[in-house]
Formats: sequence, C-alpha cells, structure tokens
Amino acid sequence: MKRSNIITIALSSLPPPRLLPPAIHSMDNSVLDREDIQRLQTLIPTEEELCLIKEAKTQKPHCPLDQAELCLLTLGEIPHLVFRLQLWAFALDYDSLERARGFELSYLGKLSQVRDTRSRQPLLHHICALLLQLYPQSSDLYSDITAVTKAGKCDYSLVQSNHTQLEALCKALWEQLKILENAEEKWKGGKGEKKRLGGGDGDEALAQEGSLRHRLPKILKECEERLKVLRAVHRRVLNRFHFFLLFLGYFRAMVRDTKAEDFCKTISNFSLEYRTTRQAILLQRERERQRSGAQSPGPNTLVGRRKHQQTQVSEKSEEHCKMEEVLRTPEPIRRLDTKPQADIPGPFSQKLKWTADILCFFKRENSTIGYMMLYGDKSKKEFN
Repeated sequence: MKRSNIITIALSSLPPPRLLPPAIHSMDNSVLDREDIQRLQTLIPTEEELCLIKEAKTQKPHCPLDQAELCLLTLGEIPHLVFRLQLWAFALDYDSLERARGFELSYLGKLSQVRDTRSRQPLLHHICALLLQLYPQSSDLYSDITAVTKAGKCDYSLVQSNHTQLEALCKALWEQLKILENAEEKWKGGKGEKKRLGGGDGDEALAQEGSLRHRLPKILKECEERLKVLRAVHRRVLNRFHFFLLFLGYFRAMVRDTKAEDFCKTISNFSLEYRTTRQAILLQRERERQRSGAQSPGPNTLVGRRKHQQTQVSEKSEEHCKMEEVLRTPEPIRRLDTKPQADIPGPFSQKLKWTADILCFFKRENSTIGYMMLYGDKSKKEFN
C-alpha cells in the first residue's frame, strides 16, 4: 500500500501513462521535463513487482488493475528503461555537472556596474586595488594590448564579403576578357584583308593600346593569386581565434556565434576602464601621501627643526631636574641608590652614579675643596 501511494502521488504530476512510452522512446522534452524524468526513475518497476501484477491479473482477469499497477505494467514494457532515463538525465544535466571554474566574457562589462554596499565603490575599483597591492609593478593593461584595440575596429564579416565580391568580380572580368579576345581575333582577320587591299591606318594606335591589353591576363592572374592568399590569411586568423576561444573554455556552439570584433571590443573597453580606475586609485593614494606629509613635517623642514630643538631643550631640562634631585638626596639614601643605579645601563645612569660617588667621597674626607667645586661659596653647614 505504501508503494501504491507513492506511485499515485507521482502520477498526479506526470502525463497519462499511455503517453509515457512514446515520449521516453523519442526523449521528447516537450512531454517530460527534468523533474518528470527524476520521478520516473523512482517508479521503475522491479521484476518481483511485475511478476506479482501479472499473477494477480491471471488469477482475476475480469478485475481491473489499479492506476499504480497499470503504470508499473506500462513502464515494464519499455525495453532498457533504466538506460534510457539515465542517458536522458545526463544529457540534460551535463552543463550543471561540468561546473567549470571561469566566467563569461560579458562579465567584464559588468564590473563597473556592481557596487559594494559600504563605500559604494564598483567591483572594478576593488580589483584594481588588489592587483596594485599584489603586483605594484604591473602595467595599466590598456597600453599592452594596442593590437587588440586595433583588431576590434575591423569588421571580419565585411572582410569575408569583400573577398567574395572580389572573387566574383575576377570571374566576371575573365569572361569579359574572353569576349574581348574573340572580338580582337575577328578584327585581326578583317585587318588582314584591309592590308591586302592596301589599307593600314590605325596601326600606331593599336600598338599603344596593346601594351596594357597584352598584360591584362597576367594582371588578372596575379589578382587571383593575391586573393587566394588573402582568403587563406583570413581563414587562418579566424581558426586561431576559434582555437583561442576553445582554450578559454568556450563551447563549440559559442565559438561559432562569437564575432572576433565583438570579442576584441569587449577586451579593449575593459582595459580602458581598468586604466582609468587604476589612475584614479594612484592619484588618490598620492594625495593621501601628500596630506600625511603635510601633517607630519620632516626633519629638514623649518617646523621639523624647531620641534627637534624643543625636544632637546625638554630633555636637557628633565636631566637637570633629575641631577638636582640626586644632589638634594641625603647620604644614606644615596648610598642605597648607588648599587641599583650601577646596574641600569645608559649614560644618564652612569652620570648619576659618578656624582653620588664623588659626593660620598667629599663627605667622607670632609673636603672643603670639594664643597667649593660643587657649590661655590655655600658653606659646609648648608651642604650638610
């Protein structure tokens, strides 16, 4: 009963069972779509189910079959049903199954239209910034593909039509040349009769005219050869272009529909937009660099020298205050402070150590000369 319910639900979305065999044989997408094929793959009857249905029909020939049983019997009569449905599904799913990594060429024209939600900058701006960060020595792209820009201005379909017209014109000229030769042969025959009768006027004009006339077959032949070369060059250029599109991942149907001039124009327009965006980013960075340089002056500028002098004065005043504090400190505390200061590196700590040692020596020796050297006319009592 569960199997019957599943089949009944699936049949509600499928065409009538009588239409299934011809649609499956011809793989008609207008009758069955991809979802219908997937439903049919779940309804494929097993040998056991077909045997049970046939036995029940033999035992009760007058009893009509259920809709689910009739569908299974109909599908069971189709030879190689599993293979047919698998091939049909593969043909429809191949494009999605392939999943090639890449992008269509038309995406290049949309990079300047897609913007982020925060800074409202186009996607092309972020791509340029990333490339400048990863490859700072890279070019602007537009100056490297000048040949592509020139190729985009050529209409290759017009070139092919011109070749066809030239070929038709050469054939027509050959026909005209044959007519002219036949007419000249008749005229030469009449001229011979005139010579015998004593006529001969116009020979000079015929000689002048014949200089170009006798070169016409050679000229037409050279034109035909040059036209063959042009057609060969045009064919080879288009073949290389088609091979290049196949290398990029184009399908053969897309290759036939893609025009060389449209392809080159798309690349050229993108490279021009890339160069403009790149120059704008570089100009913005230069302005930010100049602005930051104006806010923090260098050491060689006038403001920088003044700031350096102020820093030196403040350091000297701080050092002087620390020296006075050491001199005013009593002897027992100075003796305790001398040892740790000896471990501190730096010239200022060394000065403090030497000053403390000299004061302790003067105190110990009761040297009046030392008082006078350090404090001038101050008395020993004031020093104590």
